[in-house]
Amino acid sequence: MNSKNGGNSGRQRELLEAVITVMGETHGRDLSVYNESFLATSLEKRRQASACTDTATYLQRLAVDDVEAEAFHRSLRVVYSEFFRNPLAFALLEQLILPGLIEGKDRSGGEIRIWSAGCAAGQEAWSVAILLDELAAAGAKPVPFRIFATDLSDEDLTLARGGVYSATAVGNVRLRHLNGCFSRQGDAYAVAPRLKERVDFSLYDLLDGTTTSPPAGIYGNFDLVLCSNVLLYYRPEVLRLILNKLWRSLAPGGYLITGETERQMVASVDGFRAVASPAAVFRKVMKGTGGMKNGTG
Repeated sequence: MNSKNGGNSGRQRELLEAVITVMGETHGRDLSVYNESFLATSLEKRRQASACTDTATYLQRLAVDDVEAEAFHRSLRVVYSEFFRNPLAFALLEQLILPGLIEGKDRSGGEIRIWSAGCAAGQEAWSVAILLDELAAAGAKPVPFRIFATDLSDEDLTLARGGVYSATAVGNVRLRHLNGCFSRQGDAYAVAPRLKERVDFSLYDLLDGTTTSPPAGIYGNFDLVLCSNVLLYYRPEVLRLILNKLWRSLAPGGYLITGETERQMVASVDGFRAVASPAAVFRKVMKGTGGMKNGTG
């Protein structure tokens, strides 16, 4: 049994390596960054969709079919998002993190700087903007904020900049926020212009080794970085590179929020301290200080 499983595993690895080679040498697409499980699952879905009888046949098709190769590459981008997607993380944002940032900026001056990495169609960035708009305006002196939201898809970024969403898409938005931060456009809802002034959407590759943060953010030094449901698709070594980039982009004591399924992945690197388990919320600490032990603030 073990021998058979080992043989199947070895055969799968050979096929994946062949796919990576074909996509790289023939189509200029680097798939070596993805973890094997995700890549194998995506490959099988596209094989079935293309009606190929087996993976070897599908591999032959990838070598000669530019359209299918592009379809396969697009399938590796998981772009699902929604407003206020992780309730626990957003509760901590609203009740603890954002009020703390506002209080700190109120004393020291300056604006709150936030990066939404892998923002898809913008729901995450707008969700944070909604909370900050309400919290910042509640003080005697409104605290300015700027959100830099990035993604690899021009199509998704166009939707995000437009800021228009269906009634179904805004289902998680509270009624007071829907009334105060959106305007009705037929059967859809459009983000208020004052929020659009606070959010900048731009194209950026998290795997870009020449930068530590999006050029639109100029110098990084973010008070908060959100990178939800992006990390779990990459190989461990690539994951560590991304997390190191996020660590460097954060201001001292800044916060990182990931997807809940990625919480343990962050535990594999140094430099982050958990804020409140089981939420996937972390705070930047100096490396080498045992940063991933659970904490409460």
